[in-house]
Amino acid sequence: MKKIKNILVSQPSPKSEKSPYFDLADKYNLTIKFRKFIKVDGISLYEFRTQKIALLNFSAVIITSKSAVDNYFRLAKEMRLVIPITMKFFCTSESIAYYLQKYITYRKRKIFYGERTFEDLLVIINKHKKEKFLLPVADIHKPTIPNKLRKSKIRFTKSVMYRTLSDDLSDIKDVNYDVLVFFSPIDIVSLFKNFPDFEQKNKLIAGFGTSTAKAIRLAGLKLNIKAPTKESPSMTMAIDNFIKKMK
Repeated sequence: MKKIKNILVSQPSPKSEKSPYFDLADKYNLTIKFRKFIKVDGISLYEFRTQKIALLNFSAVIITSKSAVDNYFRLAKEMRLVIPITMKFFCTSESIAYYLQKYITYRKRKIFYGERTFEDLLVIINKHKKEKFLLPVADIHKPTIPNKLRKSKIRFTKSVMYRTLSDDLSDIKDVNYDVLVFFSPIDIVSLFKNFPDFEQKNKLIAGFGTSTAKAIRLAGLKLNIKAPTKESPSMTMAIDNFIKKMK
């Protein structure tokens, strides 16, 4: 197997210089390019209203992404609603929790977040079972979180607030990279939409999550690097361990 020299990651470039991707690049002298394969479009107010969901009927919101934050507050603004200061926000990560500052005064709100996984956040949510939760989601989303909430008997309502679509990748001349890294099934759809003649050949495919792995295989591709696993809970660790085994 040839030496890995360059990697294409289907996500935006990390904002922090402390990203493990940069550590990985320095460790193995890699060239890593970041490029989102998908884009997010918020649903219209008319579409939202067909769901017959009143934002102010809920006392808490479960936030799983920055897109969920943006579209929750966008719809509230379009409906001229003022989100009460008593509204509780439960975020899957600290970075998402701090992102709320774009719309609200952080120190005056009741904001909670998990340390690493949704299970961490679920422990906190279970301490607030009396709340009526709203879960903003994309049109295509994994059933994992809703299933875990149901299993814990949490009162929640799921609301589609945005769509994930294939992005235009015409700025990329080709995908001739040693490793292609994907994080969602839509990444695979976008790959073939933008490069209909794509062939894996000697390229390595990395996939994060079971649904992504399934989409990779259904597309007739070979999954070479998988995450998360017990050995590699993150994608950077999975790539690192794969390179170590190559030597």
